[in-house]
Amino acid sequence: MKKIKIGIVGAGFAAGFHYEAYLNVNRIEVEVVGSYSRNSAKRIAFAEERNIVAFDSFAAMLERVDVIDICVPGYAHENYAVIAAEHGKHIIIEKPYTGYYGPPNADDSWRGDKADKNEMLTQAMASVKRIANAVSANEVKLMYAENWVYAPAIQKEVEVLRATKGQILWMQGEESHSGSHSPAYGVWREAGGGSVVGKGCHPLSAALYLKRVEAIARGIEPIRPQSVNARVHRLTGIADYQDEGHLRTDYLDVEDFCQLHITFTDGTVADIFSSEIVMGGVHNWLEIFANNHRYRANINPNDCGTLYNPVEEQLKDVYIAEKLGSKQGWSFPSPNEDWMTGYPQEIQDFMECIDSDREPQSDIMLAADTVAVMYAAYLSDQNEGRTTDVPLI
Repeated sequence: MKKIKIGIVGAGFAAGFHYEAYLNVNRIEVEVVGSYSRNSAKRIAFAEERNIVAFDSFAAMLERVDVIDICVPGYAHENYAVIAAEHGKHIIIEKPYTGYYGPPNADDSWRGDKADKNEMLTQAMASVKRIANAVSANEVKLMYAENWVYAPAIQKEVEVLRATKGQILWMQGEESHSGSHSPAYGVWREAGGGSVVGKGCHPLSAALYLKRVEAIARGIEPIRPQSVNARVHRLTGIADYQDEGHLRTDYLDVEDFCQLHITFTDGTVADIFSSEIVMGGVHNWLEIFANNHRYRANINPNDCGTLYNPVEEQLKDVYIAEKLGSKQGWSFPSPNEDWMTGYPQEIQDFMECIDSDREPQSDIMLAADTVAVMYAAYLSDQNEGRTTDVPLI
């Protein structure tokens, strides 16, 4: 069995939890050789802490690895993915897969919230196709790092669907919290959008994935998204917003709330919500209403542990849960948050795909459909929620 050698692009939050996941891969020999970031200080610090190589260039890292794991903001995804494919390297891409980040050489005066969303959708899908073409032409694998697909709570519904051959009639889901910690988030040129792209992508991809699983279980044609109705808002930017300091507000040109209504090709529906206005930790859930069962997946929070802490200071060095805000009072400590959110399982699947030459559960088609729905949603909002067809590749 050949050792799979990994190179990570990025040195931030996502790069860190991806690295930890590689350490826990079972049955396959994996080595994170090193990382590359354009920020030399962050690159060196990240590598030294983990005793891996801090590559001075992306080209140098390409020569030493089998897989490129892209953990940088979305605007850089296409460039790294296409180059990696052209060098015969398998690719892992964090969310968002790709998108639209403004015209070439756009400066601070360009605003995504004011830009034409029809052009955005066209250009986002062109980016999807360029990556797909590079992957196909060079016969490499692309693995979309959508952790919700691999979260145990979602995989339990997969098991139920396969056993019951149920028809999902309606799904509703959400990912929300009090604002991203990423400095790139809030600027469309770097993030590709706001709540739709930064958070809504997760329950959206999970819903698209489960309809795919349903179709396979029932032995019918693939079920894909057909149309979307959507509205987005900047709630912390309204004229009368009263800022008490608990929510992030420094967004340049992105929304902090969205609501998407998706209609699938079989006539069934899903409703996806996402926002930056929810305090008390990350709020991640998806509920499934089928013709023979009902299931609710609580990813965050869940009550496998319940804690009351009367004094904030005494838990200052104890991790409780992501984006909690305060450790005083009642909380739900996560014994293994990465496992509950699917990160180790995601990387395990990707390594098995490379080792056994199969396709991942979270693949390029799921990534493409997610991008198509998200940018069709922006176009729908521009047209005051009008039903908008989802372009499929």
